[in-house]
Amino acid sequence: MRIEFDKMEGAGNDFVLIDNRDGKVADRLKTGLTIDYCRRCFGIGADGMIFLERDRELDFAWDFYNSDGSRAEMCGNGARCAARFAVKIGAAGGPRMVFRTLAGPIRAELTPVGTRVGLADIALPASAEMLAAGGGKVELWALNSGVPHAVILADDLAAAAVRRLGGEIRRHARFAPAGTNVNFIARLGGDRLAIRTYERGVEDETLACGTGCVAAGVVAGRFLGLSSPVTLETRGGGELTVHFSLEGDRAAKVQLEGGARLVFSGSFAI
Repeated sequence: MRIEFDKMEGAGNDFVLIDNRDGKVADRLKTGLTIDYCRRCFGIGADGMIFLERDRELDFAWDFYNSDGSRAEMCGNGARCAARFAVKIGAAGGPRMVFRTLAGPIRAELTPVGTRVGLADIALPASAEMLAAGGGKVELWALNSGVPHAVILADDLAAAAVRRLGGEIRRHARFAPAGTNVNFIARLGGDRLAIRTYERGVEDETLACGTGCVAAGVVAGRFLGLSSPVTLETRGGGELTVHFSLEGDRAAKVQLEGGARLVFSGSFAI
């Protein structure tokens, strides 16, 4: 049996997308397929694999897997790519759609500059916390923007120990048992940030992380004095824009916007 796929990327965060509305890929096969085909140099290569499924109430549902085969509740860049893929294959009735994720229904729309997705309200931390890591104390903000994230303001982003310190914090007892994604940010002037992310499930630094940009954007709005929309320059060189409204201890009307590009289409055999 041959499986057709699209390879897509959003700000350098790349995914394999499969139309599984006919159920041809059984659930028991998804973890293995993801691990095999997301391997760089040995497979298609991607940060994750997304299966679009039928849904009785919404336009469609997705089943999202990180490259290590673990399922994830939400992925901002993956959601933007899934929305564009859904329009291409006819899974969405138009440029606006609602689809189901483990983090709840997600609204998305195609825009002149790419794709915009709406996220649920985000509970903001009361303040930063100090965490014992890296042989000392690290100041960070912890929050959940669909998946757990820690945000660290770095003095020198280029020199930040993203793999070493990010990997340690990702597995820190403070965030057990699920772990957390770890974002290092730096101010660029105005309402702009640069960001680098150690991503749980990929277990490495990725070129971009949508929910990480959202977490960093709302933290910068609440604690660093930036105003919505906040634009983030990712490691891959692309830019993502985070829209939000601060309402007490929550960020509401949260949206993530940026490009979502088809890289190539192909097929593989099971």
